[in-house]
Amino acid sequence: MACAQFDEVADLLEIGQRERERVKYPKRAITVAVPVNMDDGSTQVFTGFRVQHHLSLGPTKGGMRYHPDVALGEVAALAMWMSWKCALTGLPYGGAKGGVTCDPGKMSIQELERLTRRFTQEIIGFIGPQIDIPAPDMGTNEQTMAWMMDTYSTHSGYSVPGVVTGKPVNLGGSLGRRESTGRGVGFLVGRAMEHIKLAPENTTAVIQGFGNVGSVAAGSIARFGTKIIAVSDAFGGIYNAKGLDLNLLDAHVTKNRTVVGFPEAEPITNEELLLIPCDILVPAALERQITKDNAARIQCRILAEAANGPTTPEADAIIAQRPEIFVIPDILCNAGGVVVSYFEWVQDLQSFFWDEAEVMGKLYRILETAFKQTVHTARDKKLTMRTAALSIGIKRVADAKKQRGLFP
Repeated sequence: MACAQFDEVADLLEIGQRERERVKYPKRAITVAVPVNMDDGSTQVFTGFRVQHHLSLGPTKGGMRYHPDVALGEVAALAMWMSWKCALTGLPYGGAKGGVTCDPGKMSIQELERLTRRFTQEIIGFIGPQIDIPAPDMGTNEQTMAWMMDTYSTHSGYSVPGVVTGKPVNLGGSLGRRESTGRGVGFLVGRAMEHIKLAPENTTAVIQGFGNVGSVAAGSIARFGTKIIAVSDAFGGIYNAKGLDLNLLDAHVTKNRTVVGFPEAEPITNEELLLIPCDILVPAALERQITKDNAARIQCRILAEAANGPTTPEADAIIAQRPEIFVIPDILCNAGGVVVSYFEWVQDLQSFFWDEAEVMGKLYRILETAFKQTVHTARDKKLTMRTAALSIGIKRVADAKKQRGLFP
C-alpha cells in the first residue's frame, strides 16, 4: 500500500528514477533477536525490528508496537508513512517505526519489562535524541517508554529523557501527549464539518476502535454536539441510533475492558459498523479495514482516518469516484500524536515544560496549517485529499535530499 501510494505521487511530481529510489527506500532496517527469561523458567527468543526511513530533515521518529503480526514489511511501510506525516506537518524528522513480534496480552508485566529492556539494549546504538526517538504504539504505553528511557540512560550514565516520547509526565513526558492523537482527530473533523458546511448539532458519528485514540476522538467529536451512535473494539461493537452516553460507556469499558455488553446499546459486528449510515466515520483500529468489497457501501460524509492505512488503494479508487465523501487522510488525521511527541522532545532538550493549554494551542495551529495546505493543494491541482497530503510530504523530503546532495 505504502509503495503503491508513493509511486503514484512520484509520477505526479515527476520525480526522476535516481531521486525516486533514494526517497523511497529506508535508510536503515534492523532485525534483532530478543531473548527473554520467562516467568515459567523458560527462555523465549522474540524478533524485534526498527526501520529508519530517512535522515535528511533530522532524527527519525516513530512508534514501537508489540503485536503478534509485527513484521519487517509492515514496520517499513509505517516508517514511510511517518516520513510523509512529519514532512506534511513541518516537523524536523524523518519517519521510523519499530516493534517486537509478541502477544503482550499473554505476558506478565515482568516479562514485558525484560522484553523491553533487552530489545532496547539490542538497538541502543541506533537510537538517541539526535538519531531516532521511539514512542508508544499498539501494545505499548507510557510504562514501556519509561523502561526504554531508563535502559538507555543507564547505558549512557546519566538521564536522557529525550531518547523517547510518550513517557509519564513526571519523567519528562508532555502534558496532553496521551490525548493528542484523538484530540487532533476531533479538531480536524470539526474543520472538515466547517469546510463542507455540516451543522455539528445535526450530525452522527461512528467510530471503529475504542482504544486510546478512538475514545478520545469520540469525546472530542461529541463536544461539537455530534451524536456518537456506534463504536467498536477488537471484541465487537455496539449501536444506539439515539446516541451513546460516553460517560456511562467509559465506566463500562473501565470495568469490563471492552465495549461489548454495554446495556444501553445493541450488539453489532465491526464489519456491520463500517456500513452504518452516518455523517462521520472514524476508522481508528487496524490497517486495511475499508476495501474494494465495502468502499462502495460506506455511508458517510466525512471519512476521518484515525488509524494508519485503514483504506486500501483499491478502495481509494472507489471513494475517489464518490465526491460526497470528504476524506481526512491518515497522514493528516492522526498526526496529532507525532506533533505533540515533537513538543515533548523539544521540552526535554531545553528542560523547560509547557502547560497543557500551550501544548494544545500549538498543536491546533500546526494542524490548521497542514489542513489548509492540503485542502488548497487538492483544490488547485484537482487531486484527492490523500494525494494532496502525500504530495506535500513527499515533495518536501525529495527537495531536502536534492538540496543536501549525495555523499560520495
